[in-house]
Amino acid sequence: MDKSISKPITTADPYKLVFVCLGNICRSPTAEGIFLHKVKEEGLQNYFYIDSAGTAAYHVGESANSKSQATANKYGVHLPSKARKFEYADLEEFDLILAMDSENYRNIKELDTKDKFDHKIKMMREFDPQPDMKDVPDPYYGGMDGFENVYRVLERSTAALLNELKPLIQK
Repeated sequence: MDKSISKPITTADPYKLVFVCLGNICRSPTAEGIFLHKVKEEGLQNYFYIDSAGTAAYHVGESANSKSQATANKYGVHLPSKARKFEYADLEEFDLILAMDSENYRNIKELDTKDKFDHKIKMMREFDPQPDMKDVPDPYYGGMDGFENVYRVLERSTAALLNELKPLIQK
């Protein structure tokens, strides 16, 4: 188990995760929606606070990209989020900050000027049992195949993440 993930998880003190990509309309809302779905399937929704954000403010207030939504809906997963910008306060607020790629990882780290929150900033694919690369690829220009690929990567990565967190739940 990752040593930085060690906080006991209770309903009184839910574990707070935020998934982060660039615009918060493709990868991060998909990761958020899949993780929410998995948590609800296991009846664990009271133990987690799940969010997503983007390091750029291009799409603030928008719903997830229609191709992301169509792909998720095909698997019975709803993407409820509205795009928002990742802020310094998020570094303090969340227990785990999951960057979708190296660029966004750097963008998040730039906000952490004193390396105070380094232990909670991770790459999403650190949890992927089949990491063929470091980044969750941006599906935006890859057609529906790109969105399908991202969904599969995030489905297995969020499953592994949840399995790593479940032993910390104190019922």
